[in-house]
Amino acid sequence: MSKRALITGITGQDGSYLAELLLEKGYEVFGLTRRSSTENVERIGHLLGRIEIVQGDLLDSVSLVRALQEARPHEVYNLAAMSFVPTSWHQPVLTGEFTALGVTRLLDAVRAVDPSVRLYQASSSEMFGRVRQTPQDELTPFHPRSPYGVAKVYGHYITVNYRESYGLFACSGILFNHESPRRGHEFVTRKITDGVARIALGLADTLSLGNLDAKRDWGHARDYVNAMWLMLQQDQPDDYVVGTGVAHSVREFAAAAFAAVGLDYRDHVRVDERFLRPAEVDLLLADPSKALARLGWAPRTSFEELVREMVEHDLARLGRRDGAAAEG
Repeated sequence: MSKRALITGITGQDGSYLAELLLEKGYEVFGLTRRSSTENVERIGHLLGRIEIVQGDLLDSVSLVRALQEARPHEVYNLAAMSFVPTSWHQPVLTGEFTALGVTRLLDAVRAVDPSVRLYQASSSEMFGRVRQTPQDELTPFHPRSPYGVAKVYGHYITVNYRESYGLFACSGILFNHESPRRGHEFVTRKITDGVARIALGLADTLSLGNLDAKRDWGHARDYVNAMWLMLQQDQPDDYVVGTGVAHSVREFAAAAFAAVGLDYRDHVRVDERFLRPAEVDLLLADPSKALARLGWAPRTSFEELVREMVEHDLARLGRRDGAAAEG
């Protein structure tokens, strides 16, 4: 009998890569989606004949119970959240409902329907915020610097609490920044590669960014979803930091992206104060040694390969659109 998995947030970057991975491993894959007037299935369009979509919402406990009863999963991957940090400043209460309390609703639903289910919770390096030590590992204290980071800390600790209180097999992956061609355009990495492609194709001349000196540990989402799966295959549940162990600044990301098309970022990048955060997180750098030792996990994609893949994707996408006389 094949394993069954339920993925919340399946329409997102991580959800789409995870669905592909699980299908390759022979799983039956169910995706939880919120009912909306427009279906956002762009990232999983190529999978729609191979996965089952079930309706549910992290704001609605009853819908989560029904989704679990319908899918009867062996594994649940909670990837759904209000995931864009700047938006959390404008919608802090809704961010808390989804990203914090939503985790509690899901854990409680699992406990009620089938406590043997193994659950993965998507924690975040944003929980470290104003870091107390560098690099950051599983024991580094949290000091979140955004409503998103605060909500993720709650989600992280409620997962630990349900594991310790009710014996659930619940793991948190503290994932550092991970990108791909499927990254949303609101994120700085995709904003950069899209802007580079537009400039290279003559569709734009400048790219406006915020803090160029912020440093992040960037990896490829395709590599990181494998770490999620590995966590749920262990004998005991635990929490793991997942990252590359190498930090690069936004400036370096921009420089690499422009270099991929033979341009100098200094000729095109402009700093715009509108894109600065109210409270900045200056440096996030992972110590993934526990994941390496216990899971046998290591990133496969280099920083340069990641940037180049994203730029090439946006060049191809915009080139096709330009060649078709643009949209609209």
